[in-house]
Amino acid sequence: MADINRDGTEDRVIERTTVVNTDGGGGSGGVIAVVVLLAVLVIGYLLYSNGTFGGSKTEIKVPDSINVNVT
Repeated sequence: MADINRDGTEDRVIERTTVVNTDGGGGSGGVIAVVVLLAVLVIGYLLYSNGTFGGSKTEIKVPDSINVNVT
């Protein structure tokens, strides 16, 4: 569409339309994120309960002396 001004010049009006498809495509990212989050939480709990991250059961034994024989 073009409108002509009083001075004889044209003003161009450009209409643009953006089409967004919302036919259910995508949307599985949220499901994947929840599954990964649950997997990380379960693995973390298993490692924590197993004692992998340490805790009160950690015992370190250091000898009082070390005998070194040099011949």
